[in-house]
Amino acid sequence: MTKKVTVMEVALRDGSHAVRHQYTVEQVKAIVKGLNDARVPYIEVAHGDGIGGSSVQYGFSHTYDIDLIKAAKEVADFSKIAVLLLPGIGTVEDLKLAHAAGADMVRVATHSTEADVSAQHIKYAKNELGMEVVGFLMMAHMTEPERLVEEALKMQSYGADIIYVTDSAGALLPEGVTARVSALVEALDVPVGFHAHNNLGLAIGNSLAAIEAGATYVDGSVRALGAGSGNTQTEVLAAVLDKAGIETGIDIYGIQDVAEDLVAPIMEAPQIVDRDNIILGYAGVYSSFRLFAQRAGKKYDLEPRDILTELGRIGVVGGQEDMVMDVAARMAAERA
Repeated sequence: MTKKVTVMEVALRDGSHAVRHQYTVEQVKAIVKGLNDARVPYIEVAHGDGIGGSSVQYGFSHTYDIDLIKAAKEVADFSKIAVLLLPGIGTVEDLKLAHAAGADMVRVATHSTEADVSAQHIKYAKNELGMEVVGFLMMAHMTEPERLVEEALKMQSYGADIIYVTDSAGALLPEGVTARVSALVEALDVPVGFHAHNNLGLAIGNSLAAIEAGATYVDGSVRALGAGSGNTQTEVLAAVLDKAGIETGIDIYGIQDVAEDLVAPIMEAPQIVDRDNIILGYAGVYSSFRLFAQRAGKKYDLEPRDILTELGRIGVVGGQEDMVMDVAARMAAERA
């Protein structure tokens, strides 16, 4: 029997980091239509830090993300529209608005040891709004498989339909992916997914390891557009899985055309594995911190790699972007 994997496209959410959250309605419509026509089953649309993320701390959006969700829904007659929500950033009110705008799925994201903060949002999305719900355990490299299983079981008990192992820093090696995904597959009654970042150049390899370990959902981003070195490149992933005899339903020519003709022209820079991104994966720092570290480095005349290394040493997690400037200021003071 042919193995099947569902691919979720994240360029219009994780990729928001890479374009400083400046997506326009016109861009979203064009890209969503292309992805829809290429038969991509799920397309995530939101501020990089999830619905409600537009702020001085995380970066202001060009366009209100609820309006982007509406625009996406208008042109998607095949693809389902997903949103990301981080409790403490997005609220139940934001979730209601996203659902009313057309969101079919919400991915409720927490740090990998803090699943309990997702209970309200998962239960409301599932029981009150009837949405598909994903539990998204971020920075999974910081949590051993046994503890990750405990957190995943909480999300399952709240009503999540799928649980994700999320390598937010691009720090996991394939054996680490295998250990975490296989542990969840064995323990859970719901499907398991995997979200990669390419900071150590391992996104495709890690995604294959996740699938081999039993994951049936994987994330991709056209042209790898995402935080840090970006995510698993969707057009590459679709071709690799087709070559491996794994069915995704994605038109491999169509997804290549979306990447080349629609996404590449709006990118501010290519997604590459450069020195700052390598340090993200090496030090285990949240991928979106790269741009913050670069800004702090300019302000305090510091090497961004040194800032990122220190952030990794002290164990910062997603949502602590405001600490980047504080750490850089301390480092500059110590140097003086």
